[in-house]
Amino acid sequence: MASEFLEIGKIVAAHGIRGEVRVYPNSDFPERFEVPGERWLLRPNQQEPEPIRLIGGRYLDGKGLYVLQLEGVRDRSAAEALRGCTLHVPERDRPQLEDGEFHVSDLIGLPVYHQANQALVGTVTDVMTAGHDLLEVKSPQGKSILIPFVEAIVPVVNLRDRRIEITPPSGLIE
Repeated sequence: MASEFLEIGKIVAAHGIRGEVRVYPNSDFPERFEVPGERWLLRPNQQEPEPIRLIGGRYLDGKGLYVLQLEGVRDRSAAEALRGCTLHVPERDRPQLEDGEFHVSDLIGLPVYHQANQALVGTVTDVMTAGHDLLEVKSPQGKSILIPFVEAIVPVVNLRDRRIEITPPSGLIE
């Protein structure tokens, strides 16, 4: 896919009988799911996304999902056909962040080093939210490690040099 797009969510199911879809968000910006306008739809096994208009959306409390109405999707069958598709926005629409805030897509793939000895701990594979953000890091041995994404444990995130340094408490990465 062209790198000028950012994935913001994945369609996981149809919702109801009027063509609405349930979307698992991959963005901390609710307006991407609630404010009408153009989005981009990438179907499985396709390389380039196609434009699609968001008519409206709402957050489902307790589910962690959004329910969206997309233009041209009028019934459950059409909504079911979109299961597995991802929604995107142009890279140029990336919101500006405050100091200490990061886009998830910038963190995925970064190597993580132990600050004390500069040993490679692993590579960031995901960022999860559980009260606070957690970095999921895959060690060189293939083990998955969850690291609280707080400044006391992750004091260095250097996007320019593509590296993260951690000061883990005893037992966190053993």
